[in-house]
Amino acid sequence: MSTPRTVLVIGGGAAGNTATVLLRRAGIDVDLIEAKDDWNATAGSGITLQGNALRVLRELGVWDRVEKSGYAFGAVGITAPDGTVLHVAEDQRTGGDDLPATVGMQRPRLQRILSDAVRASGANIRLGVRATSLDQPADDAGVTVRFTDGTEGRYDLVIAADGLGSATRAAIGITDRPEPTGMAIWRVAVPRPAGVTRTDLAYGGPAYIAGYCPTGEDTLYAYVVEANRDRASVPAGSYADEMRALAQRYGGHWPEIAAHITDPAKVNYTWFERMLVEGSWHRGRVVLVGDAAHCCPPTLAQGAALSMEDAWVLSQLLAATDTWDDALLQAYHERRVARVRPVVDASVQIGRWQLDADRDADVPGLMGRTMALLKELP
Repeated sequence: MSTPRTVLVIGGGAAGNTATVLLRRAGIDVDLIEAKDDWNATAGSGITLQGNALRVLRELGVWDRVEKSGYAFGAVGITAPDGTVLHVAEDQRTGGDDLPATVGMQRPRLQRILSDAVRASGANIRLGVRATSLDQPADDAGVTVRFTDGTEGRYDLVIAADGLGSATRAAIGITDRPEPTGMAIWRVAVPRPAGVTRTDLAYGGPAYIAGYCPTGEDTLYAYVVEANRDRASVPAGSYADEMRALAQRYGGHWPEIAAHITDPAKVNYTWFERMLVEGSWHRGRVVLVGDAAHCCPPTLAQGAALSMEDAWVLSQLLAATDTWDDALLQAYHERRVARVRPVVDASVQIGRWQLDADRDADVPGLMGRTMALLKELP
């Protein structure tokens, strides 16, 4: 690239970190700002990374660390609420045959690996900082950004990777907002029972879904999905009691898991939400990636994967040309929305079938068809 370029990445999660590393590799100057002082170092319990996510992590050069830090497996079990295994299906290798089908890992470990890669990239990192305004004069292709620490800077492009509640999305006039789908999920990290070597899912029983995923030799994260409730009716101090009451009514490995659900500070409760920004994902030289542009329930475990794919595709397009214009950013949108929309729709549909108690629902078929699409390069 002959013309020096500068990019501001807003948000230091999976999408923002991925974009930063890849743009720095292409020789582009990058500033990354993250609102949280700790760079999300302790956020979340666990994460399921399927092959298409692993493919991006390999491109970032961090696959070896991910492989050592997580737990790889290649199947999913379907159980009855009492723990009886009804079916075991091989997971599709959406990242190719040279990568595992799935890796479970503790989410803070993944964040640490990605943030280390950002630091090593030579990007300028500023934690505890937000953007307060973005100014795009009509006669200038750049963006002047003012920050909460009183500084300002001019950039050729701003990448908004600031998540589901993106303040940047609102600031540039995109009015799409996340909408609840009717379900909510309890999550917790606990010790891994010795017999858990894959994800198992129980549909039905006291909740819609009860599942777990191994995240390391000694760790696991477990989750229970129910109808969403008013958050005000669920005091944070009761989170462990609430989740344990549901979990202990399942059989198999669940009694051992439930016995460790004791600390309410380690239990997370969130609603399932759906959003897909319709129309262009950019305004001028500000472009959305990841959860700022789309989100879906975790029924297909594709949230982080799609976010990292966004960053990978956008970085490829930016690195390939000096001409950063509307046509390039629209090409990014069109390439991504064709892949993202089927995943968002399928993730929502799986939940809707459960809410409607649809006896004719073809959950395995829909999952299989959707995952087959993700084998192709993004």
